[in-house]
Amino acid sequence: MLYFKECAEEVLNLSITLQLMQKLLLLGLVATLCLTCSTPQVSTKQIVQSKNGAVSAAHPLSTAAGQEMLAQGGNAADAAVAAAFTLAVVEPSMSGLGGRLQAIVHLPDGKVVGVDATSQSPIAYDTAVVKPERYGYNTIGIPGVVAGLMKLHTDHGSLPLEIIMAPAIRHASQGFELLPGEARRHAMASKELAEFPGSKQYFLQANGSSYPAGAQFVQQDLANTLREIAKGGHKAFYEGKIAAQIAADIQENGGCVSLADLKNYKALDSDIVKGSYRGHDLFGLWLPSFGAITIEALQILENFEVSKLKSEDRVVAISEAMKLAYEDRARQYEGDHMAKVLTSKEHAGIQAAKINLDRPQKGLGLLDTQPESWTASLGHTTHLTAADESGMVIALTQSLGPNLGSKVATPKLGFVYAISLGAYLGIYTPGQRVSSHISPFIVTKDQQPFMGLGAAGGSRIPTAIISVVSQVVDQGLALDEALAAPRVYPERDTILLETHPGLFWGPQAIGVLKAEGFNLKSIGSTGRFGRVHAVQYDAKKGKWTGAADPDWEGAAASPRKIKKE
Repeated sequence: MLYFKECAEEVLNLSITLQLMQKLLLLGLVATLCLTCSTPQVSTKQIVQSKNGAVSAAHPLSTAAGQEMLAQGGNAADAAVAAAFTLAVVEPSMSGLGGRLQAIVHLPDGKVVGVDATSQSPIAYDTAVVKPERYGYNTIGIPGVVAGLMKLHTDHGSLPLEIIMAPAIRHASQGFELLPGEARRHAMASKELAEFPGSKQYFLQANGSSYPAGAQFVQQDLANTLREIAKGGHKAFYEGKIAAQIAADIQENGGCVSLADLKNYKALDSDIVKGSYRGHDLFGLWLPSFGAITIEALQILENFEVSKLKSEDRVVAISEAMKLAYEDRARQYEGDHMAKVLTSKEHAGIQAAKINLDRPQKGLGLLDTQPESWTASLGHTTHLTAADESGMVIALTQSLGPNLGSKVATPKLGFVYAISLGAYLGIYTPGQRVSSHISPFIVTKDQQPFMGLGAAGGSRIPTAIISVVSQVVDQGLALDEALAAPRVYPERDTILLETHPGLFWGPQAIGVLKAEGFNLKSIGSTGRFGRVHAVQYDAKKGKWTGAADPDWEGAAASPRKIKKE
């Protein structure tokens, strides 16, 4: 298959410049939550270890917000909610209050539960008259992020909401330095953002250009919106003046989200799907998440002794297991009974028997008729994972869909809405919740947490999770090494190979695969095979490891107990 030539500094410099990292460290942007407490610094580390838990997220300030909650005595739910609200501020191209959310929770008693807060089609949505546009008001559905975070806090949190949301409010009102990746994504969408007054106000400068990397990005209207939520929780967003502003703006501009749609929206308990992989128990979320497909691929792969395979055979086993599971995506919609079918060992065995390690398996061609999000080469989503010393683990993924979602922001509210309707995710009936490849994941061993992880990256989300789990379990890699190791992705009858600087594929294995008739394509750009943020627990040492994907600008951090004066 492949081997990873360790050069973490080189990979990291592709994502965050050393100069910007130094600035972040000097700024010390995590303020105190109370006057008598000291302040933890912002971590730009991408690997940490601690007995007190860990947080890993796609932006250093988000990680610091989660770290701050743990340091204040909060639990993993407090950390996850704080980190998620902060991501909505500092990484608005990927997530926000107008987006959707899925989360899975491993509780200290071993129970695994989930939160479904995906976006939903409005009751007035008529697929016969609403055009499947790529952005704009017609693509906006009912947002779920706020409801999902409120449910996590109500069901599992321990700290007051005002404390948990303080970091997000602080960064929105005081501003923060725009990271290079975020600035680049704003620039990519500047033409569309300019079409909407709110979006133009929030994301573009007076001359019409987007803000450059390193600019101080202030969002006062978003700060005000967050303050309202901190005071009033779920109702403040879905029933109060914020809801009235959302509904009025969308309906005045041709969309169909109503005040009643918002008032009736609720975050739900998710249905959990289960499986196992080489003595480890797997937990994911059923629709509207794609946890069943993630489990299916791993259980197909379990039929091969991956650790003993030759390099080229390992590539084939992994990519073919992924492809066969992906060909089952449409079967999820045949009914809830398919959750057990797709995650059964019997089904995995039948699928595995189709794989010939020496000859390509032709795909079924299903991709030609599927939604755009199933074939998009780059997904704009964000993931975070948090764990505490009690054994609570939360893997949380939130998304706007493509870059900056619908590109629409309501004036005076400060956030953009996700794409929920139209061609990107497929056509949904009124009141239906939209599904996607989002797949937050929990792995346990001997009834103790082993890993919590998830990914960003659209259709690459399950494959990134599959790769990391296999690298840890089959190859015995440390968590940070598993996140850094190059990945594969099956695209129709071609195996895509991750080959950006810092990664190395064995030329002999590639030569063998080509000789056997496999189509290979090298992808040299970063972040195209999913971005994983994860935690792992070593039960023997009683120690947590947190790791951030080196292809991104995120960070991992562990809590240090704050001493009160």
